[in-house]
Amino acid sequence: MNKISILTLFPSFFVNFLDDFIIKRGIKNKKIKIEVVNFRDFSIDKKKHVDGYQIGGGPGMVISMQPIIDCLKKIKKPNTHTILLSPQGSCYNQKKCTELLKFNHLILICGHYEGFDERILNYVDETISIGDYILSGGEIPAMVIVNTLSRLIVNSINPNSLDIESFDNFLLDYPIYTKPIKFESYNIPKILLSGNHQAINDWRNKQRIKKTKKYRPDLYKKYLKSLKNKRGNHNEN
Repeated sequence: MNKISILTLFPSFFVNFLDDFIIKRGIKNKKIKIEVVNFRDFSIDKKKHVDGYQIGGGPGMVISMQPIIDCLKKIKKPNTHTILLSPQGSCYNQKKCTELLKFNHLILICGHYEGFDERILNYVDETISIGDYILSGGEIPAMVIVNTLSRLIVNSINPNSLDIESFDNFLLDYPIYTKPIKFESYNIPKILLSGNHQAINDWRNKQRIKKTKKYRPDLYKKYLKSLKNKRGNHNEN
């Protein structure tokens, strides 16, 4: 994956965002290209309107089909994956992030107002949400997806920092520390000062399990289920 197009009515939202160090580095190294497109420019309305009243009545304005679809037809390339950002979509996670890397071109469509004309679902590949809450638009979800993808692209970030991260194997990351060794009444765990790398790795793995069980019992259940599945597959072999 080397290009992400963001379709939005508010391109200024992304000016400072694209100056983020990781994203900026990826762009500079030509590992990723970010294109921000104002789909209002594709409106054929004299006043460049992009929305209309709900058919059948109801509150709020609905984004019209014409500007978005004409924009898609203009920028879509082979092996393009188009994503509608909506609270009605499947929840975004690290697994989905890595799956999106296989596409040469991603298009992220940011909504506003009351939402999209339902017929847009015929023109997209999937719908993604970043959580069970309502935002004023799709710009923040787009930023989340771009940021998470940028970190995984080669040379955008040190590969060693990706070896063990939160949500790998359904576990949160292990606790990390820096100097001073003692801060007020709190000390760094002695095991980290031992120089025994195997013991440190074992401790960190146990801490990942412990933290996940405490803070994310939903993930902990998935972790236990994955262990059970692995044991089952091992026994079959």
